[in-house]
Amino acid sequence: MPFFFAGFLFTAGPKWLRSPQVPARRLLPGLLLMLGGWVVALIGIHTAAQLAAAGLSLVASGWTVLSVKFFSMVRQSQESDRIHARMAATACNLGVFTFWLATASLAIDSVLILRIAVQMGLWGFIAVMFAVASHRMIPFFGASAVPFLDAWRPMWLLWAMLSMFYLEAALSVAALSVGPLPKVVQWSQAALESAFSLLLFALALRWSLVQSMKIRLLAMLHGGFVWLAIAFALSALSNTLLALTAGELSLGLAPLHAMAMGYLGTTMFAMTTRISSGHGGRAVAADDIAWILYWILQSAVVLRVLAALWPTAGEPFTLLAIAAWSAATVGWSVRYGRWFGRARLDGRPG
Repeated sequence: MPFFFAGFLFTAGPKWLRSPQVPARRLLPGLLLMLGGWVVALIGIHTAAQLAAAGLSLVASGWTVLSVKFFSMVRQSQESDRIHARMAATACNLGVFTFWLATASLAIDSVLILRIAVQMGLWGFIAVMFAVASHRMIPFFGASAVPFLDAWRPMWLLWAMLSMFYLEAALSVAALSVGPLPKVVQWSQAALESAFSLLLFALALRWSLVQSMKIRLLAMLHGGFVWLAIAFALSALSNTLLALTAGELSLGLAPLHAMAMGYLGTTMFAMTTRISSGHGGRAVAADDIAWILYWILQSAVVLRVLAALWPTAGEPFTLLAIAAWSAATVGWSVRYGRWFGRARLDGRPG
């Protein structure tokens, strides 16, 4: 996902900030460090922790380089409205910290620190970045595709989303560090998650009027947002069960899969489809192939959530989820990947 962020931040970012376009060559050093680092890290994960740490240090270095470039662009901009860009830069900086923390955890062989880094990175870096992008872009996409819709995105909504994500990060780290949280905290978390889930469902309806849902690409974007609402509803139910049963019962990883695969995965699938079409000079739309791949991806999310909710059938459901996810992502790569590096069909530069 940080590779996706790099492309997104240095194409949409200059437009947000009214800054000069960033040549792709300037991003190459950071991207190559990350790419090489992940190859080494993946080999190390299956062989030796020290090798994995060395690989992840390259990833952390690459992301640090890119984050510094984006932060400098935000700082130098004279645009009055830099809220989204600043929030994205803050998330980038937290990503730098969590990458280096994960590197250190592998170097000293600490599973606890690694899990803390994962939770901080997931909620404070990845999820926050998607929240910023969703808040800024989904209403804009809807208004541009359906002219009579307005680009409605109140700032209190962004603060609510970021507050909940940072709260989830803090509570996850606390639970890992000190053990099960007190009942009053579990009940409070369940109440906040329930309210936030209802807000997200209401927002999905606000952004997903019947007219806009007739457009497949918008439906794909809104589908990711619905998964976020489902994820918080499941998390609220899970925390309620934990509080009622003194930690004996919960929904396991079901809320996490709904958020990571459902919200993050679906949103990235939809956004990369739109961006690839637009920057390729093609029709900004989801054709039959993209629509089929999208629903294969949705089946993967449903299967993975069911596997977490139904442990006795977990293994076959998980294997089916893997197969569906692989089919969707490989299919997308074959379909859209061959467009990259080619001249735009409309003859425009880019």
